[in-house]
Amino acid sequence: MARVEIHQMQVDAKFAAFIEAKALPGTGVSSEEFWAGLSKLAHEFAPENRALLAERQDLQQQIDTWHVARKGQIHDATAYKAFLKEIGYLLPEGGDFEIETQNVDPEIASTPGPQLVVPITNARYALNAANARWGSLYDAFYGTDALGSLPEGKGYDEARGAQVIAAAKAHLDDAVPFDGLSWADVTGFDYRDSIFVGVSKNKTAPLLDQSQFIGIKEDLSELLFKKNGLHLRVVINPTHLIGKTDPAGIADVIIESAMSAIMDCEDSVACVDAADKVLAYTNWLGLMKGNLETTFSKGGKDVTRKLNDDLKFNAPDGSAVDLKGRALLWIRNVGHLMTNPTVLDRDGEEIFEGLMDALTTVLIAKHDLRRESGNSVHGSVYIVKPKMHGPKEVAFTDRIFSEVEDILGLPRNTVKIGIMDEERRTSVNLKECIRAAKFRVAFINTGFLDRTGDEIHTSMEAGAFLRKDEIKAQEWIAAYEDLNVDIGLECGLKGKAQIGKGMWAAPDMMAEMLKQKIAHPEAGATCAWVPSPTAATLHALHYHKVNVLEVQDALRKGGRRATVDSILTIPLAGGTNWSQDDIQRELENNAQGILGYVVRWIDMGVGCSKVPDINDVGLMEDRATCRISAQHIANWLYHDVVSRQDVMDAMQKMAVVVDGQNAGDPDYTPMGPNFEGIAFQAACDLVFKGREQPSGYTEPVLHARRLELKATQL
Repeated sequence: MARVEIHQMQVDAKFAAFIEAKALPGTGVSSEEFWAGLSKLAHEFAPENRALLAERQDLQQQIDTWHVARKGQIHDATAYKAFLKEIGYLLPEGGDFEIETQNVDPEIASTPGPQLVVPITNARYALNAANARWGSLYDAFYGTDALGSLPEGKGYDEARGAQVIAAAKAHLDDAVPFDGLSWADVTGFDYRDSIFVGVSKNKTAPLLDQSQFIGIKEDLSELLFKKNGLHLRVVINPTHLIGKTDPAGIADVIIESAMSAIMDCEDSVACVDAADKVLAYTNWLGLMKGNLETTFSKGGKDVTRKLNDDLKFNAPDGSAVDLKGRALLWIRNVGHLMTNPTVLDRDGEEIFEGLMDALTTVLIAKHDLRRESGNSVHGSVYIVKPKMHGPKEVAFTDRIFSEVEDILGLPRNTVKIGIMDEERRTSVNLKECIRAAKFRVAFINTGFLDRTGDEIHTSMEAGAFLRKDEIKAQEWIAAYEDLNVDIGLECGLKGKAQIGKGMWAAPDMMAEMLKQKIAHPEAGATCAWVPSPTAATLHALHYHKVNVLEVQDALRKGGRRATVDSILTIPLAGGTNWSQDDIQRELENNAQGILGYVVRWIDMGVGCSKVPDINDVGLMEDRATCRISAQHIANWLYHDVVSRQDVMDAMQKMAVVVDGQNAGDPDYTPMGPNFEGIAFQAACDLVFKGREQPSGYTEPVLHARRLELKATQL
């Protein structure tokens, strides 16, 4: 690849050209300032970065040694906790404090609602997520299984349409009720003497809570209401109705859905070189400048997608009501582990990708800060920082962004960070992690998949782990989920920052999501991840039913519901006596998930997609799902639950299954019958070399194998 020398660095020419021609102009940052700043990060911050990674490895080795010395003994929880304190893994917890984050936009600070996570390398997905601030409830009900099985055939199903309308109006009765009148019976509306009323054939009834009526569009085409901070738009258009004529002229109900969205540079992308990174940064630039567009074919026609405009309504008193048309955007940088060949330092070594992400994504965000009605109206930049291990690493992140702010001429703490509570050393030291960035924290969350992957790797030497579904039912995971909320509230996140929960992974199972995911707002989470804009619209209904801020008040009064001791309870199988069928089913399920994901990652550069599982249920897969499955097989292999031959047989058997599931894709390269391709080898590396991967992460193997495949395509 062509490189240019800049400030003692060898920079890929594509990246250099992007920075000079596209990213820098309009920011007020000079070329000299940017490159000198990147060189400083690459050379002065790298030693500490390496030291932090070495500390991870050192602690892991000490934990491994402790478990090996006690092999075959009953686990002594008290001695284990004392040992973790002795080696500096479990740190003393300081006194009470509250975060001091300022200038946080309301979508993050004070309005609970769904959150999307999408790969930034896919412009269409990125735009869909940004525009998912608003979604049609009629479409969400009609096009999913939320109301039962989908209708057969391609034409409009009148019975389904009636079912959709009835369900939407039933929800309005619950969320925005009239006093003694159902929305199903409304034939019209009136607003006189500051009272909004519904009119039926036999009666007139006011809204039960008049403060819920927020306004009306100037052309009278929409009514605007509000429930628990989220808006609902009732569309009045008698000439464009679904099914039969609606007596009130209601054509749709538009729900304020994805309040925020994370544009992902990490787990859901496959960015291994400069070409990939420039694509990611280019799409982020388009979002921050507000001009990202993409054209694609749909139904035989070309469709152009761009960012939605803001919305305007008139309030009951005649004043203007302006609403954002787009979700508030975060961008997730990579963690501290990986390097990237885009830039080499003065010694010819790849610089840490997280340092490059930090400076480049914030530089690009300056375009948003210099325009009106953009992403952040409060002048902030929102960065999710994943896979940090403990308070030292959070403090290091804080210093990185202080340096970035100085380089780019931004006020201190312009950059807000999201701490992903997905590594065990962060979970057991969460309060001190938050303290380490108390002027920047605007988000904490939980994630079962990465958290379990780290749990397995950290305690690999302790013994064989339970099956994945059994792990999820253990005491430690409930304690982890509860303490994340409790400590967040204790540290003053309410009204200043998001407390989030993980992904609903099955985008085709919306009826089940409606049953289960209400548990997230009920748990006090102000946001939770969903796999699609449609899922965001349906999940938003949960926030109409649950007032999260009131839940948080009650939880705060009750204190902590669990202890660190519970989190440190390792979910080992112990004397579990599984049948051979149970073992084989778990092994094949893990193998199929790994292969279905890895083959697309390596061969197609797809970092996140809907992958059919062993039962042909489409699940959203990213590196977190791959990590837990790979570590689980590695654990069982190490502890002789399965043999190396058992694993290889399962990998080959499931590769044939995955090949069959992808048989209709002309771009797919089968792994069988020879099983010699790079993708299959990568999947095997993740399993057979799983114990030696840093923290059990999949990135080193996947990046190396993807670069190997790319080299064959030159």
